[in-house]
Amino acid sequence: MLKTIARAAAGLAVPLALMLTPAHAEIREHTIKFAAANNKGHPQVMGMEKFAEIVAEKSGGKISVKLFPGGTLGGDVQTISALQGGVVEMTVMNAGILSGNIKEFGAVDLPFLFDSPEQADVVMDGPFGASLIERLPEKGLVGLAYWELGFRNLTNSRRPVAGVDDIKGLKIRVIQSPVPIDLFNTLGANAVPLPYTELYTALETGTVDGQENPSANILNAKFYEVQKYMTLTRHQYNPQIVMIGKGFWDDLNDEERAILQEAAIEARDFQRKASREFDANAVEKIREHGMEVTQLTPEALAALRAAAKPVVDKFRGEIGPETVDLLYRELDRARGQ
Repeated sequence: MLKTIARAAAGLAVPLALMLTPAHAEIREHTIKFAAANNKGHPQVMGMEKFAEIVAEKSGGKISVKLFPGGTLGGDVQTISALQGGVVEMTVMNAGILSGNIKEFGAVDLPFLFDSPEQADVVMDGPFGASLIERLPEKGLVGLAYWELGFRNLTNSRRPVAGVDDIKGLKIRVIQSPVPIDLFNTLGANAVPLPYTELYTALETGTVDGQENPSANILNAKFYEVQKYMTLTRHQYNPQIVMIGKGFWDDLNDEERAILQEAAIEARDFQRKASREFDANAVEKIREHGMEVTQLTPEALAALRAAAKPVVDKFRGEIGPETVDLLYRELDRARGQ
């Protein structure tokens, strides 16, 4: 495994070799397949496009990044295997999905962690995020940066959800990760894990009643066509992780690695800004498309948080107390405590 050091400016652990890059290492020609689940126009894909642009510029056109958005190369779980096998070189996805490979990544899926995206930036770009990235190479993966998907909200086609009792009995699609599955089962729903690429059809056919995703996804994927009700639950924040297959990474020289690492960080800052600007306008556009949007009262939100607390207590042991404790220490730091 590559040794890591703290990168003060970016707050992210980076391979030590990148800090020792020879001044005149040769940049060779490479083509990188970069896959993701969201469609063109989504902030995730906007970040990918920016990354490709930066890599082309820094490499003098020698490294070409080919984008495959919209799940064209498979869902997230399939893409992880493709990275490990060298079929795909890069991807960006919800970090929590990696909990199937590395249990500690489940910590980022715990409900109601962050009060703001800026808090998440501090935590994910600091020692906690670095501790997760350090676990990736033993699974054939290398992490380059954390981008953003954002805060998740609940939609469904059956009824308005104004409180936790309204969630009971709904069939809700969740991501293929243990914490979201347990969360919605705990809230009284029937959690149905499905790949994102299958979600629209599942909503359209009634296989599930609803789903939960950030507003950007609800708008970009046109879920308003097959969903009537949206509730601003903001029950979970999704950091996304940009990854590259370790086999491909190991074949790169130091300067090539430095280009990709630096581009991932530069694109991160662009992508987060784009994501937050998109999110700020998405709810109003969703309303314009005919969805009924519910804002929870403070009392209803407090009840929802209380109902979700057993999930945190349960997964602290399953994820690992050391990891969860580090997360909460970093959260306190982010909150200025």
